[in-house]
Amino acid sequence: MAHPGTSPLTADLADLPKLVQRMRAGERRAIARAVTELERLSAAAPGLLAAMRPYLGHAVVVGVTGPPGAGKSTLLNAYTRHLRGQGKSVGVIAVDPSSPISGGAILGDRIRMTAALDDDGVFMRSLASRGHLGGMSPAAVRVIDALDAAGRDVILIETVGTGQTDIDVAEVADVRIVITAPGLGDDIQAMKSGLIEIADILVVNKGDREGAEHTVQHLRGALSLKPDARAKVPVLKVTATTGEGVAALADAIEEAAAREAAEPLARRRRRARYLIARAAADLVVERVRKGAGTVIDALADEVLAGAVLPADAARKLIDG
Repeated sequence: MAHPGTSPLTADLADLPKLVQRMRAGERRAIARAVTELERLSAAAPGLLAAMRPYLGHAVVVGVTGPPGAGKSTLLNAYTRHLRGQGKSVGVIAVDPSSPISGGAILGDRIRMTAALDDDGVFMRSLASRGHLGGMSPAAVRVIDALDAAGRDVILIETVGTGQTDIDVAEVADVRIVITAPGLGDDIQAMKSGLIEIADILVVNKGDREGAEHTVQHLRGALSLKPDARAKVPVLKVTATTGEGVAALADAIEEAAAREAAEPLARRRRRARYLIARAAADLVVERVRKGAGTVIDALADEVLAGAVLPADAARKLIDG
């Protein structure tokens, strides 16, 4: 018990191994505290990551992406209910778009996921994308670790959903689901040249709408033009609002997870590579901003004069 005058925050962070054990016991406040510290990358985050390390690598991470209006949140809600019916614990990370000006975001977790209400077997956290164009941010990977260490059986990640740029989830998830719906013709065209490439499972949600079967056939036709591995990707019709097709989707996810099974260390290494790549990109952006008006302007003049290619100018900038 905390001493009189000790804040809950101080008490939570005073003994990080104990905090992790409370997380593993399913204590919601302990999980929330760990998620917050890791999302903020606070001073406690390195020690917390070290304390969690022995418990990482067991959860199945399922990434869900697709265009706006496809019903990603509704489908995740239905799938979460299905998992809870099987007695599995669930963690949900919902990434919301951030304002490019203020950096603010509307984090609508209670609006999105009614399955998370009053169920200690479900923990949900909304995260801001913080301007990252891949549909999520590196903070999501740290939150995955928190939910994994807390013993969640399945961790679901819902990306921003801005179109075919939401591909970071391919580097992070064990199973990747791309969702669309009837009536999103332009988005399906974009998917064929972008998101469809990362999918382990394609889902046509709102399957009770007119045109759903046509959309299924359209996607299967697109897959048939891809290499053999892509041609075998299942295309499922689901109606998330009624639950129709959710059991079949759950079976497909289990099959994909078994097919893509790798050692826990290999799965974590893939996520670590993503973090390194994002950090490197951020360093480059920072260097470009700091070089504005000096080195970068000189390089820009060389590019304009045709004396150097942009890629070579970038290498000069990075190499110093």
